[in-house]
Amino acid sequence: MTATIISGKDLAIQKRQELANEVKLLKQKGITPKLVIILVGDDPASLSYIKGKQKASVETGVEFKLEHLKESVTENELLQLIDRYNQDPFVDGILVQLPLPKHIDEKAVIEKISPEKDVDGFHPINIGRMMTGQEAFLPCTPAGIVELIKSANIEIPGKHVVVVGRSNIVGKPVGQLLLNEDATVTYCHSKTNNLRSFTKEADILIVAVGKAHFLSADDMKEGAVVIDVGVNRTQSGKLVGDVHFEEAKEKAGFITPVPGGVGPMTITMLVHNTILAAKKRLS
Repeated sequence: MTATIISGKDLAIQKRQELANEVKLLKQKGITPKLVIILVGDDPASLSYIKGKQKASVETGVEFKLEHLKESVTENELLQLIDRYNQDPFVDGILVQLPLPKHIDEKAVIEKISPEKDVDGFHPINIGRMMTGQEAFLPCTPAGIVELIKSANIEIPGKHVVVVGRSNIVGKPVGQLLLNEDATVTYCHSKTNNLRSFTKEADILIVAVGKAHFLSADDMKEGAVVIDVGVNRTQSGKLVGDVHFEEAKEKAGFITPVPGGVGPMTITMLVHNTILAAKKRLS
């Protein structure tokens, strides 16, 4: 058997068209959703990610503004800028591109963003709301993963989900979102003994460790749903995931490619959250 490819690229095109229609309706009511991204320094990967976010914003009609600060900016100056946008009624979403320079406290920056404008879904208040099943801005990559699974008409309730990776950005929240969808969730990480004994039991396997070809077909069960979150560049410059795609696609039931899998949906969910924030201006 060869796995069905779950294309994040195709789903993102469809979702962005739906979001563009929502923005048109908001504009008819006098509201233009606005996203502000703050970048400190000139990290090439960060610049690349921001271009993708700008493209998605333009496609959907969301107003986009980039605040590009020098790497020497002080933490206090950055916090003051965030506060200015917190107070701006015409700004719906604020995102500070990570990672930040070492002299700036990432935690302080995330907590400075108003929870009502935290379209990245990283603020402790939004994380707490997500944990307790309340309405919240959901972290973009985990929310995109759930959308990908549902787009393939895969039943989640009762399924055994194994998450490999426990980051605050992907691993922990994606497990919680799938728990909220009535899955049974197991978390694995660098200290897990006999990792394969867990991954081979997964109905839905989510891999987010940031190591090229970390898992192969031998690490999964026949017909599993495999969601590959990793984006790694090989010595030859090729982008590959955490899963050995060519091997795994011959054993999995469904699989996401790298690139073109989780990435496009991460950016789409950021735009979704910004539009959600803008809709709150109607109430």
